[in-house]
Amino acid sequence: MDSLLIAVLAGVVGLAIGVVGMHAFRVSERQRAEGIDVDEPAMPEGATEVLASLGLAYIVVDTVDGVVRANPAAYAFGLVRGHTVVHQEVLGLTARVRGDGVIIEEQLELPRGLQGETSIVVSLRVAPLGDEYILVLADDRTEVSRTEAVRNDFVANVSHELKTPVGAISLLAETIEDAADDPDAVQRFSKRLHKESNRLAVLVQDIIELSRVQGKNVVHAGVPVDLNAVLADAVDRSRLPAEAKQIELRVGGSLPRRVHGDPDQLTMAFRNLIDNAVRYSPEVTRVGIGLSSRDGIAQITITDQGIGIAPENQERIFERFYRVDAARSRSTGGTGLGLSIVKHVIGNHGGEVALWSQPGRGSTFTVRMPELEEGLDSLSGLGDDAAVGDLAETFTSTASTPSQTVRTYTAKKQPPAE
Repeated sequence: MDSLLIAVLAGVVGLAIGVVGMHAFRVSERQRAEGIDVDEPAMPEGATEVLASLGLAYIVVDTVDGVVRANPAAYAFGLVRGHTVVHQEVLGLTARVRGDGVIIEEQLELPRGLQGETSIVVSLRVAPLGDEYILVLADDRTEVSRTEAVRNDFVANVSHELKTPVGAISLLAETIEDAADDPDAVQRFSKRLHKESNRLAVLVQDIIELSRVQGKNVVHAGVPVDLNAVLADAVDRSRLPAEAKQIELRVGGSLPRRVHGDPDQLTMAFRNLIDNAVRYSPEVTRVGIGLSSRDGIAQITITDQGIGIAPENQERIFERFYRVDAARSRSTGGTGLGLSIVKHVIGNHGGEVALWSQPGRGSTFTVRMPELEEGLDSLSGLGDDAAVGDLAETFTSTASTPSQTVRTYTAKKQPPAE
C-alpha cells in the first residue's frame, strides 16, 4: 500500500514538473522570439518623398526582384503586375546593376497589354537604392518616338516630292536655253515650265498648311464657328474649277448650331474635299454637299460622281503624299496632301472623317463634328459677324427630297471702299 501511494505521488510530481517545464519552455521561446531584432533592409530616408515628386513611373525591387514599391504609373504602363516585374528585359537591367553597381540608362520598346497587342517605348534609368534595393525609373517616350518617326518620314517624303518638279523645272530651263532659235519649241516648253512651277508652288503651300494645322492648338485658340458660312465660302472658292468642267455644286440642308474651332482651318479642309471631288469627277456631273444635325453632332457629306476608290486603297487615302493613281494626280495637279490636311484639321476639332466609295459609283466623304450646346450658342441673332452675309443665295426648285432646300451660292459683290 505504501509503495502504491509512493508511485502515485511520484507520478503526480512528475506530471507537475513536466507541465511546469513545458510552460517554462514556451515562455522561454516566446521571450527569445520577441528578443530577436531582424535587420530588414530599409529604403534610404527621404527616398519615398523624392520618388513621389519626380513625376515618373518607378519600381523598387529587392534582392530577388520582388516589387516592394511601385507607383500607379508603373502599373498603368504595364511594367508591373501584382508584385512582379513583367518584362524580362527590365529584369536583365536590374541584374546587371546588382552585379556591377553601375547606373544603366536604356530606351526599350516593350509589349503592353495582357496579350502584348500594343507596345510602349520607355526610357529606363536603373540604379542601386540603398544596400539591398534596385530602383527603376521609367519615362514614357512613345509619343515622342512616334512623332520623331513621323517627322523623319515626312522629311523623306517631302524631299522625294520636291525633287520631281524641281528637276523638271531645271531640265525645261536647259531645254529652252538650247532651243533659243526655235520660237515654237520655246513656247511649248515655256508652257510646261509654267505648269511645273505652279505645281511646285501648290506643293509648297500644302506643306506649309499641313505644318500649320499640326502645330495649332484649336482647343485654346478656337472660336464659335458657323459651318453654314464655312461651307458657303468653301463652295464659292471651288466654283471656278467646277465651272471649267461644267460640274454643278449643290448644297442642301443647314446646321442650327455652331462648332468650336478655327474658321480658316475648317474652310481649308472643306475646300480640299470639294476640290478633290471636282478634280476626280467627269465633266458635266454634280457634286453634292449635304448638311445635317442630330444629337449634337454636325454632319457634312460631300458626294461626287467620280471614278471611285478601290477598297484596298481606302485605308491609305488619308496618308501624306499617298495617291491612288500617281499619273492621274500629276495630270490633275494633286499633291497627295489634301486629304491628310483634312484629317488633321477635323481631328484637331474633335471630329472624324469617313469615306464610302465604290469604283465607278463615286465617293462620299462624311465629316462629323460636335456642336456647341444650345444653351451656350445659337445661330439666331448672329449679326454682322456671320460670314454668310457675304454670300447671296440663289434658290433652285430641284431637291432630292421635298423637305430639303438646295442652294447654289454665288459671291456677292462688295461695294467699293470709300
